[in-house]
Amino acid sequence: MRVVSGSAKGRPLKAVPGMGTRPTTDKVKEAVFSMIGPYFDGGHVLDLFAGTGGLSIEALSRGMEHAVLTDLDKKAIDTIRLNLQATGLSGKAEVYRNDAQKALKALSKREMSFDLVFLDPPYKLKIITELLEELLQGNLLSDGARVVIEHDAEDKYEEPVGALEWIRRAEYGDTAITIYRNVKGAEIDG
Repeated sequence: MRVVSGSAKGRPLKAVPGMGTRPTTDKVKEAVFSMIGPYFDGGHVLDLFAGTGGLSIEALSRGMEHAVLTDLDKKAIDTIRLNLQATGLSGKAEVYRNDAQKALKALSKREMSFDLVFLDPPYKLKIITELLEELLQGNLLSDGARVVIEHDAEDKYEEPVGALEWIRRAEYGDTAITIYRNVKGAEIDG
């Protein structure tokens, strides 16, 4: 694994030790950023279930100004910190060991708002729709924010969720990427 493009291009990223984390492949990462970028002029990114931190590190390398990365696994948190240090992006990131739903509540209390969110929970956890609703209820998404979900290709996410409209889906073997966009000015149910 490596940073594909931007200021930290080519820098290698460490994997989380053990079998508990499924890192996003460089091929999928490149495809995601061709769909949502490929580069950014500032903005804030949230990476829930961050694993190695590869997606948000890529976003920072491509121009996002700040990232919040969360994961519950201590080995993942240690790996994220090492990868941020190796890419020279530590000063642009906050890293927290926390459950995703608790992290969303804490970020909402801080009145944070994100332009890009990565959701990549373990495939066995079927909580994506719930997390999307919590992002909306917590006012954590800026107008036009994009939410990128990495999930099992067998799962389908094609319906709008509140003010989030479905934009695109792409499959890469047993992995699928679904992208939602926060529709500016739309009313949020709930």
